[in-house]
Amino acid sequence: MSTQTTPTTLETEFTAPLPARAMLQRAYRLMRTAAELARLYEENKAVTAKYVHATARGHEAIQLAAAFHLRPTDYAAPYYRDDAMLLGFGLEPYELMLQLMAKRDDPFSGGRTYYSHPSLRRAGFPVIPHQSSATGMQAIPATGMAHGIKYLEGQGILPSADEQPVVLCSIGDGAMTEGEVAEALQMAVLHQLPIIYLVQDNDWGISATGREMRAMDAYEFAAGFKGLHRLQFDGADFLASHAGMEEAFDYARRTRGPVLVHAKCPLLGHHTSGVRREWYRGDNLAEHTLNDPLPRFHQQLLELGYSEEELEQLGQEARATVEADYQRALAAPAPDPATFADHEFAPPAVTAEAGERSPAGADKALMVDAALHAVDDILREFPEALFYGQDVGGELGGVFREAALLAKKYGDARVFNTPIQEAYIVGSTAGMSAVGAKAIVEIQFADYIWPGLNQLVEELSKSCYLSNGKFPVQSLIRVPVGAYGGGGPYHSGSIESTLLTIRGIKVVYPSNAADMKGLLRAAFLDPNPVVLLEHKGLYWSKVPGTEDAKTTEPAAGYVIPLGKAAIAQEADPEKLRNGETCVVITYGMGVHWAKTASKQFLGQVEVLDLRTLNPLDYDSVEAAVRRHGKALVLTEEPLMNSFAESLAGRIQRTCFRQLDAPVFTLGAANLPAIALNVELEKQMLPSAEKVGVVLAELLAY
Repeated sequence: MSTQTTPTTLETEFTAPLPARAMLQRAYRLMRTAAELARLYEENKAVTAKYVHATARGHEAIQLAAAFHLRPTDYAAPYYRDDAMLLGFGLEPYELMLQLMAKRDDPFSGGRTYYSHPSLRRAGFPVIPHQSSATGMQAIPATGMAHGIKYLEGQGILPSADEQPVVLCSIGDGAMTEGEVAEALQMAVLHQLPIIYLVQDNDWGISATGREMRAMDAYEFAAGFKGLHRLQFDGADFLASHAGMEEAFDYARRTRGPVLVHAKCPLLGHHTSGVRREWYRGDNLAEHTLNDPLPRFHQQLLELGYSEEELEQLGQEARATVEADYQRALAAPAPDPATFADHEFAPPAVTAEAGERSPAGADKALMVDAALHAVDDILREFPEALFYGQDVGGELGGVFREAALLAKKYGDARVFNTPIQEAYIVGSTAGMSAVGAKAIVEIQFADYIWPGLNQLVEELSKSCYLSNGKFPVQSLIRVPVGAYGGGGPYHSGSIESTLLTIRGIKVVYPSNAADMKGLLRAAFLDPNPVVLLEHKGLYWSKVPGTEDAKTTEPAAGYVIPLGKAAIAQEADPEKLRNGETCVVITYGMGVHWAKTASKQFLGQVEVLDLRTLNPLDYDSVEAAVRRHGKALVLTEEPLMNSFAESLAGRIQRTCFRQLDAPVFTLGAANLPAIALNVELEKQMLPSAEKVGVVLAELLAY
């Protein structure tokens, strides 16, 4: 076994006592079980290959060795080849086959996701949160779990602290080349997190060989991360793997620091059932077969005094179990199609407005201060809450001072700066949520959120649905958006339409201080991923026409349920009766453009502030359109293919008979970026003046 102070050649050193007899027998039986699964799936591929799957064949030794060291208080992030590891946790072949065949009683997802993609909360087992198939992406949520454990331990509120819980992140060597893996490793060593990265290196990435994909293996790569303890051993040797994983777990539990294990394994099965080995392996398969862990372990057990009869009996038990479980799984019921939409979201925590919106004697507050005070209230009230992102910690407290003094007040463990790692900022919240920490994070500008979308789409948005409701991700992601006065192409973007194509997340967009405070708290309390869009031009009410963004500050604890629109300005009842009115449906800065423009048309314009874009309060939209018969949908985004155009199309469909004019739309010019020059910016963006022109046309229609 090699460590970080020795050469990288693979060696076998039995530095730990041999496992107990019962464990060796269990390991052999499960290794045979994993091999029987692979055999049965291949022999019955007409049935089993209906849905794509991969097996552990060749990786069984290291996977079982790792599984045997995990405790029920630990957390695990297996990858798609880890069915032997799942057997090692104690799952039955029948349960794995239910997932293989996408059956109703699949314990992980109810038939919604692939084989060996577990998500499990079960007494006596390590917790396994949902993770996607995207290779390498599990490293960030897994590191977020370790980060959350470290934080909760430091606060004295981790129930299992005495057990010294750790996280096991299993990953292939090919995935180690992903940039997101480097982000995870950087944070693991920076914060010294209790996590083990188990790299199973079979020298293949689908049909690409190791020499095509990388200049170094994972062990060599990890040398660049100061503070990452490294181990390297033969992953096809169960005894060496068990001893090596014992050292890895001991180090992580004792030091609470990160470990990387590099284990070489043969690939004996197909890459997946859809990419068969005979298509590309050639003589390489015969070479790998020489290192098959099963006959090696068989021979080791014989040398340790086990008889052929004993081992054959264990093998027969494994085959009988697999055959019987296969027949049971074939007969198991399929999911009820009527349940296809269940668990898009976990039920919301806030369902009604509560608290004082306008307490007597309260001063007016800027929107940026209302947000700061809302976060302050949350940190004071919820010890499991923490806040991090670029520049939100330390002295600055955010480039907009939206976190001013919070780090000094609550300490660097709760409010802290991150590297420039949008993927980690977003994706780590999935891991935080899984262990019970509640993260508020910030992306510094909307224009820089794109590296985080990979995690937002694959890990956060799908988790509740694909885990059958077991793992909703509580995550509040704050994002300053919008243009005002020369921010230029990388500090002025609006991104709501892109976000709204992501199912499984909520998108909130306040237009004033009171709504900001109530919506931010509701977003934090919501058990689902919430992106809170905060328009920079409304933060200080300095932009002409945005004075109404400054409001009386609600009391601490004030909440507004997500998905409820508000009438920001009513029309005159008499003009409404006379058919002289219209409604502007908008959000954010659009509310203030509409209110300013409506001064030319006194009493004729209702302004409906959506406040939440998903879930959308379409009932209020429909009611407003039917009241007035004329509607303008107003956005700051480029109009073409936007949320605003989509909403206008929906209104045309459901309110056609009540409309007295086509649904009008107004947005920014259809250009790829906001120009730096303020005069060019004005030409591109909507304004109160432009809204006024459109309102005149609409009212006269």
